[in-house]
Amino acid sequence: MLGRLFGKPKQEANALTTLDKLNETLEMLEKKEKVLVKKAAAEVEKAKEFAKGRNKRAAIQCLKRKRLYEQQIEQLGNFQLRIHDQMIMLEGAKATTETVDALRTGAAAMKAMQKATNIDDVDKTMDEINEQTENMKQIQEALSTPIGAAADFDEDELEAELEELEGAELEEQLLQPTTTAPAAPVQVPAGRQPARPVPQKHTAEEDELAALQAEMAL
Repeated sequence: MLGRLFGKPKQEANALTTLDKLNETLEMLEKKEKVLVKKAAAEVEKAKEFAKGRNKRAAIQCLKRKRLYEQQIEQLGNFQLRIHDQMIMLEGAKATTETVDALRTGAAAMKAMQKATNIDDVDKTMDEINEQTENMKQIQEALSTPIGAAADFDEDELEAELEELEGAELEEQLLQPTTTAPAAPVQVPAGRQPARPVPQKHTAEEDELAALQAEMAL
């Protein structure tokens, strides 16, 4: 357990230290390469001067030293290439390790969450919720049930009584005489005479009623 806790930071530190060391070595090789390039160029200039002075032997020695410098430059170039390859591989391995560590951490977190909320606990929780819901329904039904004298009332009888009341109310409305509102006065425009009322025809019942009233007056 302690190895897991302290191994990862140590590995990261080692990787960073190695990368720093490779960078320093690469910079050192590049500096040496620049120096050798300058020396090779200087030998070429010396060979030219000796060639002008007809000193062929000295000019050839300068060219030999120039080739030695070029061999070293080529060797340094190969060293730099290997260091670049090593750095790329190390950076890729570091990225792979970090990715695996992240995936491992995620898997462990997922496992812990699943352990904390397994299927048995979920089923148990749902059963408790359903049971509490059913109990609440029973409590509400019990509270809404009539108690005392109201529990003895017959719903059918109450509905029949209500229908009788509604029928009686409707019958009373039908028996009430209808009253007509008085006609509004008709405004006659100026300069026009109102039309004479047309005498209404009396029905036979009205004639009999008028005759009866005349006999009673006698």
